[in-house]
Amino acid sequence: MAPDSADVPAPTDVPPSTDVLDVLIIGAGISGIGAAHYLTAEHPGKTFAILESRHTAGGTWDLFKYPGIRSDSDLHTFGFGFKPWTDNQAIADAPRILDYLNEAITDDHLTDRIRFHRRAVAADWSTADQAWHVTVAATDDSSAEPEIVKAHWIFAGTGYYNYDEGFTPEFAGRNRFTGTVVHPQHWPEDLDFAGKKVVVIGSGATAVTLVPALAAQAGHVTMLQRTPTYVIPLPREDVIANAMKKVLGPTLGYRLSREKNILQQRVVYELCQRFPRPARAVIRRTNQAMLGKDFPVDPHFNPPYNPWDQRLCVVPDGDMFSVLRRGEASIVTDRIETFTEKGILLESGRELEADVIVTATGLNLQMFGGMEFALDGEPVDLAKTVAYRGMMLSGLPNFAMAIGYTNSSWTLKVDMLCQYFCRLLAHMDSRGYTSVRAVPDPAMELRPLLDFGAGYVQRALDSLPKQGTVNPWKMSMSVYSDVRLIRRGPVDDEFLVYERVASEQAAAV
Repeated sequence: MAPDSADVPAPTDVPPSTDVLDVLIIGAGISGIGAAHYLTAEHPGKTFAILESRHTAGGTWDLFKYPGIRSDSDLHTFGFGFKPWTDNQAIADAPRILDYLNEAITDDHLTDRIRFHRRAVAADWSTADQAWHVTVAATDDSSAEPEIVKAHWIFAGTGYYNYDEGFTPEFAGRNRFTGTVVHPQHWPEDLDFAGKKVVVIGSGATAVTLVPALAAQAGHVTMLQRTPTYVIPLPREDVIANAMKKVLGPTLGYRLSREKNILQQRVVYELCQRFPRPARAVIRRTNQAMLGKDFPVDPHFNPPYNPWDQRLCVVPDGDMFSVLRRGEASIVTDRIETFTEKGILLESGRELEADVIVTATGLNLQMFGGMEFALDGEPVDLAKTVAYRGMMLSGLPNFAMAIGYTNSSWTLKVDMLCQYFCRLLAHMDSRGYTSVRAVPDPAMELRPLLDFGAGYVQRALDSLPKQGTVNPWKMSMSVYSDVRLIRRGPVDDEFLVYERVASEQAAAV
């Protein structure tokens, strides 16, 4: 792990770099790779580098190693707009996604641009230099001195998860359990669960992925949930998309498949939000049909909230329903009283025996990898900033971020944010501007940045930036709205303040 920011010398104590990058991209996952592509394509003359704290690219898809890891969105929308997804799997497993991302890196010759084992721990905007001074720590050598990287722009492609530590509640009696407890974010490569009793605590996307994958080898798998989740089956392969790619070619077929699935996602979301009772009934009937008429859909598939108040969980080809129907796995809806020597005692008095307990209890949110910000040495409280077009934060000059959709495929929004970012750079270059910042109306009502009911979001709301209640300060979750607001949105509206400041470095030259 990188050292805490408190252990890193202040920027004035670190030998400065003499080179100033045009853009420093943080994170070599989907968002960072996407940003690098658009910079390469739209601004080939600009200098940029990608900082990646791990030893390899891929972000989430390389970090998580738990059995069965896959996407919960179709890859025709989760893939990049500029690179067709050619694999037959639409709901794809992690190795296929990693191959795709590595191909994108190779296509744009990005390998030499990525600085592995480097984490940005602090960033201080220098008005004199018109650049960010970014303190970078080595993650492979705790004794190495941090360095300063200067860049006119920061593009944060870090997502909003803490990649060092997942979320695990405090379970009473955990130390009494004599078996193995593991969090999916830190799955041991040598974990032996063959023929054993496994309890998976959780009901989200990770849990419904793990249950059928573990059931293939385990003696029995039990999914223990406190609150049910909406679970829907989708084909692992999109027959229509594959046919279109075969007939029309990979590029046109992919583009049309992407448009088809964007529309499909939006229609499902809108129907669930506008007609929650019929949507709930349809999902329940689907669950019952997949599980068999004798399976108790209540209480195990009867969430207390409406469809799409939280993200729907997708199971490819209904794999989780299949293992439940065959008896290879079971589901229990109850609360945990305490861990015991042999497993878990529930509030109902029932005890679940286990050899392995998997805490698929969620993730922790952490904006920008925990990086601290300052303006000319004055610390910035991110919780007091407001998101502009979902890409910039009020008051921070020359700073862009990538946060995708929570109700659709993440990459759909990232593509548009990157395109807007490139248009913004072109606008500044054409007029000689050196910095830009977004300034909101101080009278505007504010709301949490992520208007989403998931527990991992609710736990972190107080520490996150805010969003406004009117455009362009709202975090839109609609592809069709964002085509107008972001892809075609103006780069010179009344909320953007541009400046032309001759930097000290330029004056010295």
